Amino acid sequence: MRIQELLKGKGSDVVTITSETTIGEFVQILADHRIGAAVVVDDGAITGIISERDVVRALPGGVEGLLGRPVSTLMTSVVITCAPGDEVSSLAASMTEHRFRHLPVVQDDKLVGIVSIGDIVKFRLEELQGERDQLESYITS
Repeated sequence: MRIQELLKGKGSDVVTITSETTIGEFVQILADHRIGAAVVVDDGAITGIISERDVVRALPGGVEGLLGRPVSTLMTSVVITCAPGDEVSSLAASMTEHRFRHLPVVQDDKLVGIVSIGDIVKFRLEELQGERDQLESYITS
């Protein structure tokens, strides 16, 4: 299964922000959209990604002034992406190995979606259930 099929099922909407968005605004966006990360886009190009984990990791440094800081101070600026034609299984292994949970999908230098580890787990569970149902049907017929 390829990422493009996974996106067909979940949709290709991606919440983006700019590097000047404040941490406070970002946290509100996460709550409003019930998501865990946003892709940072400036002048049409991906410049970073930031997740709820990034904010939590910054909390021990003190909360004073944190919400007013721009996301550029916390975001990951080296963004690993994937393409719609990439295999879901290889991305699941890569996400697990490198310990990131969100992967922007890029085609022709354009952001076309985002995949989370949760999306991949959900897909895999549905795939396993389908295989189980087929085996059960084969055995009982």
